[in-house]
Amino acid sequence: MPRVCEFDHRALADLLNRQGDVIARYQALGCGLSAESVRYRMRDGGPWQRLLPGVYLTQTGSQSADQREMGALLYAGPESVLTGAAALRRFGLAGPNPAVVDVLVPAGTQKRDAEFVRIHRTTRLPEPTGIAGEVRFAFPPRAVADAVRGMTDIGEIRAVVAGAVQRGKCPIGRLRYELDSGSRRGSALLRQALAEVADGVRSAAEGDLHAMIKCARLPMPMFNPRLFAGQVFVASPDCWWPDAGVAADVDSREWHFSPRDWEETLARHARMSAHGIIALHFTPRQITTKRNEVAARIRSAIAAGRNRPLPQIRALPAN
Repeated sequence: MPRVCEFDHRALADLLNRQGDVIARYQALGCGLSAESVRYRMRDGGPWQRLLPGVYLTQTGSQSADQREMGALLYAGPESVLTGAAALRRFGLAGPNPAVVDVLVPAGTQKRDAEFVRIHRTTRLPEPTGIAGEVRFAFPPRAVADAVRGMTDIGEIRAVVAGAVQRGKCPIGRLRYELDSGSRRGSALLRQALAEVADGVRSAAEGDLHAMIKCARLPMPMFNPRLFAGQVFVASPDCWWPDAGVAADVDSREWHFSPRDWEETLARHARMSAHGIIALHFTPRQITTKRNEVAARIRSAIAAGRNRPLPQIRALPAN
């Protein structure tokens, strides 16, 4: 056991309180702890544990997401900023691979990836940044762009992009700016997803439908328009073919409906049918596993709609 050392108990307690019980080695030494005292606290069965190289968790047991993110910033350095899934989490948005903490650092930084931390060197550190206590994080447009650059599944990219845009956290113009300002490496699928969202696509399932419509060479519909019969609002379907009076909906939340949600869905379809609209309904599974069948149903409905008097419906584009 090391000899008893004098250190600033108040400064250490204040630091741990602000950093969620996470501390860097240089901070511990700065509070007056000796290297020997730090090693003693890190012993097997001791009160501290290693979180990252030179970063410690001053409690036993597992670490929280907040503690991992605080540790990542301490490891990466004073100019580092959270991005990707870790930053999106701060805005209540889902991102890919939440087990990885992505951190932006200045281009000249020598730090390397470690444990769960992925380092991204950049000449474009975000400014301003969001701040929560001692944690710095990028705003959604930069976080989305960084999150999806390394992804290869267009469905997953759609989910991240559409989710952020639909919830009003990520204006399309700002995301386009981030796309144009950053590296073009790995940006092709992001550009595709952004184009779909700009067309009015608001969810990953709608993105799959958009891709299926394009692949099947069906007429491209309006996405998420507001339909009116005179001045009376009828519905806002996912897709609308105005020259055929055909609407299509994707139930992207089929397993999360409450009875009230389900009743509203039935009422919405009933309103469209009552105004002469041919209303189609598909599940995400049908779109991904029965593409030809879905395409055939849409094609048949459009053909039928064009061979009859069109319903008197006025369509306004999605907001």
